Amino acid sequence: MKLFTTYAGLSLLGPQHVWQNRVYADGPVREGALHGNLIVRGSGDPKLVVERLQDLLGQVMAAGVREVRGDIVLDRSVFDVRERSEPFDDEPLRPYNVAPDGLLLNFKAVVYKFTPDAASGQVQVRFEPPLKGLETPVLLPLNSGHCNDWRSQLKADFSQPLQVRFAGSYPTRCGEREWPVAYPEPEQYAPRVMHAMWLGAGGQLSGQVRYGVRPAAARLLVEAPSLPLSEVIKDINKFSNNVMAQQLYLTLSSELGSPGRFEASRVRLSQWWRSGFAGQDEPLLDNGSGLSRNERSTAHALTALLQAAHGGPHAQHFVDSLSLAGVDGTAARLKERNPQSPVIGNAWLKTGSLRDVASVAGYVQGQSGQRYTLVAIVHHPNANQARAALDQLLEWTVRDSAQSTAPRSAQGPKP
Repeated sequence: MKLFTTYAGLSLLGPQHVWQNRVYADGPVREGALHGNLIVRGSGDPKLVVERLQDLLGQVMAAGVREVRGDIVLDRSVFDVRERSEPFDDEPLRPYNVAPDGLLLNFKAVVYKFTPDAASGQVQVRFEPPLKGLETPVLLPLNSGHCNDWRSQLKADFSQPLQVRFAGSYPTRCGEREWPVAYPEPEQYAPRVMHAMWLGAGGQLSGQVRYGVRPAAARLLVEAPSLPLSEVIKDINKFSNNVMAQQLYLTLSSELGSPGRFEASRVRLSQWWRSGFAGQDEPLLDNGSGLSRNERSTAHALTALLQAAHGGPHAQHFVDSLSLAGVDGTAARLKERNPQSPVIGNAWLKTGSLRDVASVAGYVQGQSGQRYTLVAIVHHPNANQARAALDQLLEWTVRDSAQSTAPRSAQGPKP
């Protein structure tokens, strides 16, 4: 489903589209002190991660503000969305469950880093980004066990969002590992991160960090563009990033001037589809990421999209966003399953998985020199067991020179 969102984004916004993150001041600045509030207005930027937030705050300080004698106000009104009342599944702390946000900071996730020291018999625990008030153990004991399921061996307790506890130990043989966890109180994430990072950058704050809306009279202080869309869709498609896909999907409506809403983006994508794919079954999109039990498409519709994208003006950007089989992204695992597979380096793919669903779609380079569009969708309680069959389908397509007649496109069954 992300293929529809990303190609619509390329078509409607263009590969050089950027999200402009803006910082405003609603008072005078004298001798490094802002006598008023500092307003950080989100743009829906899908990838405002720690390093880019640090750079943004550095630009604020370079503009003359080192002390805020008021509040830091976070304006996320570019989107009109709410946190989900319930997660998509029974794993609410998995990063893929994070909801979109007009001011999405670091995917609302905390990355815990574990660095073992065999000499001391302990593992050092660090986390990123800094959050105001968050406490975790600094050191944990090591164990000599296997690295299988190392997360469960830590016996983590995230029930108290500001007092994370690890009651277990960490296997020495795991080496250094990272564990990204969605913050349990997503509404408090951005204020706590912004507060900690502003102070960490050397700034001072007399008030609080809170949500609000930019006053009309506030003065623009800093404007910082996001990465271009051509780069953003690489993360969405290669690594199947759900929240980034939803940010882009909402942008399809927000960039028209009103707050981005899922309903409005559905209308715009539907209009785009009917204009460019008349006669094709129309896909049904919910949030644009595929993390839904309502989104659906036929294999024929996906094939039409892939063929149009390959022949369109943004073909290279679109192909480059796909996972190169056996090399990067979600299709890199193919090399682990079959190190000698002829598909390695010869297919550009987007994989898709849910409970009861396994799918793959993209382009395959045959040994004859012919490039094929391939789509396969499996709906079944044991769909995950079909991965070997999907791998064989990819290999069969690559080995087209050994076939008397090779199909122009290999399509999976309709869902």
